[in-house]
Amino acid sequence: MFVQTCRAVAAGMFLFTSVGAAGADMVLSQSNDPTADLGASLKNMVSAERRAISGMSGNRLKKLVETPVAGDVAVSRFNLGWLDAQPVAKGDREWSCLAEALYFEARGESLRGIFAVAEVILNRVDTTRYPNSVCAVINQGTGERYRCQFSYNCDGKAETITEPRAYERVGKVARLMLDGMPRTLTDGATYYHTKAVNPRWSRVFDRTVTIDDHHFYRNPVYASNSQVR
Repeated sequence: MFVQTCRAVAAGMFLFTSVGAAGADMVLSQSNDPTADLGASLKNMVSAERRAISGMSGNRLKKLVETPVAGDVAVSRFNLGWLDAQPVAKGDREWSCLAEALYFEARGESLRGIFAVAEVILNRVDTTRYPNSVCAVINQGTGERYRCQFSYNCDGKAETITEPRAYERVGKVARLMLDGMPRTLTDGATYYHTKAVNPRWSRVFDRTVTIDDHHFYRNPVYASNSQVR
C-alpha cells in the first residue's frame, strides 16, 4: 500500500514540477483534494506518506516512479528466485518437446540464455521456412546425417534427464513462452550456435545478439513474423 501510494503521489509531484513557471500559481483547492472525504485515519496515513515522500531526494523519487512493480512477469522472469516460486509446469506434447530441447540445449545457460533459445524455436514455428509446430521444428532432420537442426538430436547419446531441478526450471520457461511471453531478447533470431564453433552460415546471416555462450542470428529472407510479442 505504501509503495503503491508513493508511486502515485510521486508521479503527481513530478508532473507538477515539470509544468514550470507557467504553472507556478496553480494550487490544489479543497474541492479537488482527493483526501477531503476520507476518514481521519486514512487521511493521517496519506499525510504520513506525503511527509515521507517530501524527505526523499529527486533521484530516489525518480527511481520509485520508474521501477516496475515486482509482480511484472516481463521483468521478473529473469530472476531465478521468481521462477523457482512459480508452480511446477505441465503441458501437452508441444510443451514437452520445448522443455526437452531447452534442457539439452541450454540448461547450463543463464535464464536469459534459456529464454533466448526458446525464442529461436518459437520464431521458427512462426516462419514459413520451418514446420509449424514446436515438436516438428525441434525434430527436423533427426536421423539424417548432418541434417539435425538441434545438436542434441545428433550426438548419439540417449536423451536422459539426469538433473530434475534443471528440467523443472526449463519446463517453467517453456510454459511461459508457450503462453505468450514477449520475445524481446533475440530480435527475431531463427539460428544460434555456441562460441566454440563457426558455421559457414554465420558469415552470411545477421547476428542479432550474443547471450552467454550463444550467438544468435536472423536470416533476413526468412525473418520471423512475430519478433516481439
